[in-house]
Amino acid sequence: MTRLLRPALFLDRDGVLNEDRGYVHRWEDFRWIDGARQAVAGFNARGWWVFVVTNQSGVGRGYYSEDDVHALHARMAEDLAAAGARIDAFYHCPFHPEALEDRYRHPDPPDRKPNPGMLLKAMVDWPVDAARSVMVGDKAIDLEAGRRAGVRSLHFSGGDLAAFLAAEVAGD
Repeated sequence: MTRLLRPALFLDRDGVLNEDRGYVHRWEDFRWIDGARQAVAGFNARGWWVFVVTNQSGVGRGYYSEDDVHALHARMAEDLAAAGARIDAFYHCPFHPEALEDRYRHPDPPDRKPNPGMLLKAMVDWPVDAARSVMVGDKAIDLEAGRRAGVRSLHFSGGDLAAFLAAEVAGD
């Protein structure tokens, strides 16, 4: 059986979907970026996959647990569903070269951006058309991860995410 390839919107989390307040891991501290829910819903409606790819070194640094990451992502998914939107999959990297716990310490984690591991995993897990896909990030490491994965990378420096994406990915 052939799986029909679809483009994917890869989104960094902190600074793209939500305000980057430093190691956000509790719903109480989470604030959506303007237009984020609308952007996700718009790409869902266009038939794109939508993935979150986020470094979560706060886990490795001992600031919070992977359960906290999963709980926050579940709350994000609930809130998006109420807005008629969905994230198809969340990918996170808890590893860091200076992690406190051995299980999270790695000198160069393949999933930690700027490495492309999370994007490449999504492309294995889902039928992604990499040539038509886009990575959106607010940092150089996000853009580099996208380039290394073979997808176009866009730098989001703030404002309304839906408006930004409407201008950058028009007509696809």
